[in-house]
Order: sequence, then C-alpha cells, then structure tokens
Amino acid sequence: MRVLIRCGVIGSLLCAAPDLARATGVDAVAIPPADPAPCLAAVTAHDDDKIIALCGALIDNEKTTRADRLKALIARAGAFTRKEQIDRAIADDDAALQIDPSQADLFNSRGELWRKKEDRRKALLDFGAALKLNPDHPAAKANYKSLSLELERIGAQMALAGKPSFNCASARRPVEKAICANAELADLDREIFTANARLVRAAANPQDALSLQRDQDEFIASRNASFGKAGYDLKKVMQDRLSRLKTPSK
Repeated sequence: MRVLIRCGVIGSLLCAAPDLARATGVDAVAIPPADPAPCLAAVTAHDDDKIIALCGALIDNEKTTRADRLKALIARAGAFTRKEQIDRAIADDDAALQIDPSQADLFNSRGELWRKKEDRRKALLDFGAALKLNPDHPAAKANYKSLSLELERIGAQMALAGKPSFNCASARRPVEKAICANAELADLDREIFTANARLVRAAANPQDALSLQRDQDEFIASRNASFGKAGYDLKKVMQDRLSRLKTPSK
C-alpha cells in the first residue's frame, strides 16, 4: 500500500522542500568563514596554551581563509617553540611555508629550530633561503654568519681530533709515545696546551705570564719523570691539570 502525503497549509512547506533542495542544492547555503578572533585574542594575551588550542581549531577548520590559517600556523609555531616542542613547531613552519614560501622570517625561525636540534645542515640551508628572499634580513645574516663560523670550528676540531700538541713523528719519550697511541690522551694533551696558552696570553703582566708558563713546564717535567712508575695514572693526572687550568685560583 502506498502512503499518500497530503499537503495542507503546514504540510505544503514539507512538500515544497524536495523541490527547493533540487532547485538550490545544499551547497548553495552560505556558510561564513571561520572566525579568527579567538586565536588573535589568545595571541594578544600571550597565552600559549590558548594559542595552541584556539589557533589549532582555526587551522583545522576547513572554512578558515588562507591568510588566517597562515597567521594561526605562525602563532602556534611560536607557542610550540616557547614550550620547547621543537618538532611540532617545525611542522607548523613547514605548513606555513607551503602556504607562503616567500616568508623570509619563517625560513629564519625554522632554521633556528633546526639549529636547536643540532641539524646544522638544514639550519644553514634555511638561513640561506631567508637571505635569498631578503639579503638584508638582520637575524638571518647573524645566524648564517655565526653558524658558518661554528661549522668552521667543528671542522678544525675534527681535523685535530686524536692529535696532541706535539709532533708524534718526533716523539721519543715513552710518555709521549703513549699519548700518541691513545686518542683520548692526545686530545687531553692538546686541550692542556691550548688552555695554558690562553692563560699566558691573558696574563696581566709579564711576570704572571712567566709564572704560568713555569707551572706548565713543571707539570710536563713531572709527567715525564713519573710516567711508568707504579700507581701513576697518566689520564687522571692530565684531567686534573686541565681542570686546574680551566678554573684557575684567584
């Protein structure tokens, strides 16, 4: 049995609904864009928890405009950075740069995050990208320069790793041969030499410089004479000497 729907005064609206839907379509109903006000208010209040929650809701809303999503991503990345959630901050910077890859500030800030993670290669690439977009970007210029110098120092240290302050080819003393044969002892010897030289250069007057160098000479002489004797711990003696050089008495 078929059920007949009779359209009365009230029922006429129901009967007309299918025709209205077919005529206009559901997608024709205007849905306003997402409201960025709560996210912006959280940013103004410097409330990182609310920034993460409210700007996150704005980011996830499909009705959010492109410009508002970019601002929300930048704001949330900043909040994640301040909370030391570096990977999440990088992810937001990634998303923001997909929206607008012309943002020099974003490349620089992401570079700083990569540097915190000690991924110096990616950090240098991002600082370079920021400078390509804006050659006068002050933060990116400073970051690129300091990281380049850091990489040079690391390269120099790697070249010296396992090498003492003296030439192993001309080593004759048993203690020198022992140092040359052990990378850890070789590094200690070089660090002792460097720390002492730094103190001598920084001495207030020539007398103090001579006194510091005399102490170093006495340490070397004692080391040479004591090595090989029962109970003599070369590594500990060298570590103690380095510690004293790094924290000299007043």
